[in-house]
Amino acid sequence: MIYTLTVNPSLDYIVDVENFQAGTVNRTTNEQLFAGGKGINVSIVLHNLGLENKALGFTAGFTGNELESLLNKKGVQTDFIKVQEGFSRINVKLRSQKESEINGQGPKLGKQEVESLYKKLDELCADDILVLAGSIPQTLPQTFYSDIMARLSQKNVQFVVDATRDLLKKSLAFKPFMVKPNNHELGEIFGVELSSRKEVIPYAEKFREMGAKNVLVSMAGKGAVLASEDGNIYEGDAPECTLVNSVGAGDSMVAGFIAGWKQSGSYKEALKMGLCTGTASAASEELATKEDVEKILKSYKGL
Repeated sequence: MIYTLTVNPSLDYIVDVENFQAGTVNRTTNEQLFAGGKGINVSIVLHNLGLENKALGFTAGFTGNELESLLNKKGVQTDFIKVQEGFSRINVKLRSQKESEINGQGPKLGKQEVESLYKKLDELCADDILVLAGSIPQTLPQTFYSDIMARLSQKNVQFVVDATRDLLKKSLAFKPFMVKPNNHELGEIFGVELSSRKEVIPYAEKFREMGAKNVLVSMAGKGAVLASEDGNIYEGDAPECTLVNSVGAGDSMVAGFIAGWKQSGSYKEALKMGLCTGTASAASEELATKEDVEKILKSYKGL
């Protein structure tokens, strides 16, 4: 079974405004509402690709109820912990001459909520996959993901980590199956600027030496690099597309990689599937569908 964990999910409210002017009344020309959060995006795409999975995390208030309702309508299994105080955050994206974002805080999580999550995670079994994705509230320590991995270390759960800075770096000690920084996040950890695949390769290998079995580095339109468990380096171009919405493209790559790996057992095919799934999301207002991914796979020759 595949599980995803989104500690601080959101309702993503996307609005289009022509010629936005600060300090006055503006009217939208289009509005969209989505369930948001990196792990949730992974769950949606996995479901779209036909892989059973369950979304874990915390929700609160009326926004949490709507978030869960939106996922259930899409057929995504959920097992959220209800936080008694506050409400799940609303993230606003304003699209006009420029794009602007306002991200909410989310509810405060206490020891009781965290312990409830641990009890759910204790039920995971050997060879289950747990995707730990996205940021965490400031009330939780930067060891939160590695604490979870330490707790489950004797269960042979396969971890996939898509996070930044210490959350990501501290996870390496527990030998996650895969980590997915982008080139900017990887460069930030090592204090360097990485703009080409050639520059990324040695640092992806360093990350693998530090503990990760597979290091998948996404690079938007420049494709991706995979330093794999078999000792090989795979790299591929991004499939050509007209960019519609970059939100969730990296999460879709994670879902595609997992799907490709489970279907083929090949790291090269997993990378190919990841690249095509990420592009399918980038070329759409919503997240990748199986039909869109298959269409891109048929014509892709960049790997």
